[in-house]
Amino acid sequence: FPAGTDFDPMLFMQIMPKIGHSGWLGMAYSGHGAGWVELALPYDAKLVGDPASGIIASGPIISLMDNATSMSVWTRIGRFVPQATLDLRIDYMRAATPGQTIIGRGECYKVTRTIVFVRGIAHDGDPDDPVAHAIGTFMATDGTYT
Repeated sequence: FPAGTDFDPMLFMQIMPKIGHSGWLGMAYSGHGAGWVELALPYDAKLVGDPASGIIASGPIISLMDNATSMSVWTRIGRFVPQATLDLRIDYMRAATPGQTIIGRGECYKVTRTIVFVRGIAHDGDPDDPVAHAIGTFMATDGTYT
């Protein structure tokens, strides 16, 4: 997506698996609206950190939340803007259930000229019982958000 063009997260997730690590992880588009995006991370044994537990490692969940929150910015402002993750904090609340798809929902809740603020949750079937919570900031690297 060239900078400044309309952003469609469903189309973006059709392209990214061909060129980005999200494809290797198996991330897929799940849904979106004004200022939010949901991505799915299907269970895959290659993503398990400890084979004895069957629990997906933290790295793929961090990547899921980075992608979902980043894309939420572009749905909020309606266009693609190159950006860098300034800060992304992930608080784990419990282990993901082995065998379950993890859903990452990112929301952009504040936009300034060059900084945006995001939050989100990752869950494996019940949004009221999250696996992790995320909060962070991104910075426009090529212009501004507004």
